[in-house]
Amino acid sequence: MISRNDALQAMQEHPFDVVIVGGGVTGAGVALDAASRGYSVALVERGDFAQGTSSRSSKMVHGGLRYLQNFDLGLVREALLERQLLVRLAPHLVYPTPFLVPALGGERKNRAIGIGLNMYDVMATSRIGRGRSQRNEHREEPEYWSPDRHRTITGEEAAELIPALEPLDPSSAYLFYDCQTDDVRLVLTVLGEAERFGAVILNGAEVTAILEEDGQATGVACIEAETGQRFDVRADNVVNATGVWADRIRPEELLSEEEIPKIRPSRGSHITLSTDDLDIGTAACIVPAGSDRTIFALPWYGRVLAGTTDNDYEGGIDQVPPSGDDVEYLLDALNAYFGTSIGLGELTGAYGGVRPLISSGDPKKSVDISRKAELYETSSGMLTITGGKLTTFRRMAAQVVDRIVERAGREAECRTDDIPLGMSARPGDLETDVELPEGATDQLAFRYGHAARAVLDLCEERPELAEPIVPGHPDLMAEVVIAARREQARSVSDVLLRRTRLGLVAEPGLRDAGRIEAVATTLGEELGWSGSRVSEQAEAWTGVAEAEGLDPSRALAS
Repeated sequence: MISRNDALQAMQEHPFDVVIVGGGVTGAGVALDAASRGYSVALVERGDFAQGTSSRSSKMVHGGLRYLQNFDLGLVREALLERQLLVRLAPHLVYPTPFLVPALGGERKNRAIGIGLNMYDVMATSRIGRGRSQRNEHREEPEYWSPDRHRTITGEEAAELIPALEPLDPSSAYLFYDCQTDDVRLVLTVLGEAERFGAVILNGAEVTAILEEDGQATGVACIEAETGQRFDVRADNVVNATGVWADRIRPEELLSEEEIPKIRPSRGSHITLSTDDLDIGTAACIVPAGSDRTIFALPWYGRVLAGTTDNDYEGGIDQVPPSGDDVEYLLDALNAYFGTSIGLGELTGAYGGVRPLISSGDPKKSVDISRKAELYETSSGMLTITGGKLTTFRRMAAQVVDRIVERAGREAECRTDDIPLGMSARPGDLETDVELPEGATDQLAFRYGHAARAVLDLCEERPELAEPIVPGHPDLMAEVVIAARREQARSVSDVLLRRTRLGLVAEPGLRDAGRIEAVATTLGEELGWSGSRVSEQAEAWTGVAEAEGLDPSRALAS
């Protein structure tokens, strides 16, 4: 990305065809779609990129098997087709994972789940009935992936995939495939591609008003976080892609309240724990959690990621910690199923977030009914896109830009189904003589793709940056520099929560004030901070960690 100063200058000097408010996955998708169709694009984000829901997802690119229960067949099929497309467009970031639904002891397979998996298989094909022939047709293409049909495996095979199942004597298990990702890295990669097509992107820029002339939206007024400077971004089209904040950005004149969505936030909580406490191997497990509900436990960044909950939420949405009840619920489900006794003290992290579900107006209707996206257009012409899910961000973006094209009477087809999102690392990209922590090379290849070369070049130039941020984890100090230099990171929390994910998976290691000070110092060297600013930033991390509820043993046990 270009520097924040250059982005700020460009936004003040030039009018744009489109300005997007919100730097989550939806806003990033709109920026890429519009820029790739030839529009000049500006994107402004109040906090950090992906700071809201887009960094707090379940890290899955999936159809949503549970939505079949609610007969959201269109949503599931759309998501399954997008899942397959994203594996092709971003093979280094979106990868298949086997999921198991075990039958323990003398249990019989759940036939209802089997029926649902059959439907899942059918809807995952680009043309109904072509699943097997489709796979055979593309088998020689290295970046093509289409999931095999689900199947039943033996208990022994299930225990090989998930060793924690072995003491439970599984008799069999359903095996199917879904995909995983790092949600923030996906957002940053999409933003990088948007910038490659000419989009100008800036975080730390809060929108304070919608600019209007003759009742039509003509841009946004902003305040830059670092300096307090006020500036305007002029644009022919204004897109509100702020997710759970979508109903808070309002033009001065609304003909009716129906012109904006009514967001009904739903909180989802997740926990992470060491594989020493729960060895799930290389597969994810669907875990019963009472009242016909299930949670999942899946491998992610060397940890077990478990979630999610789905409850109405009425608190503040700027920082959403996991609730104590949610964490206990997840732990109780895991312990009851696997026969473990994992407590708060064993957790390596936790996080919460709110999903931007759109209220139906029916207070009795569950927030769990649908994740459908909706596009709203106000009397001023501002377009608001919200709802939806991580997996379907590309189609949500296309919906917005299609409307912009239609209003202008232009012909400009969506191209994002054929635009690679980054590029996988080639062997030469990962070669280095510098000694790295175990697992660092593989993690760099996943996180950055071919851009891992820039991290390794920095390590060769300054070998001290090849040290881990937290001992025992492969994240490198060089990534702190890259975060500031190339990704507009502005704080320690930007680095630890989003550019890396250490805040979610290595919280105990971040209790060492020396490690936090090292991150702040390295970041400060890049951003020109004074010694006092470095100290302030290091101290601020403690407050962020507490507000986010990253350490359940401290935040929830008290």
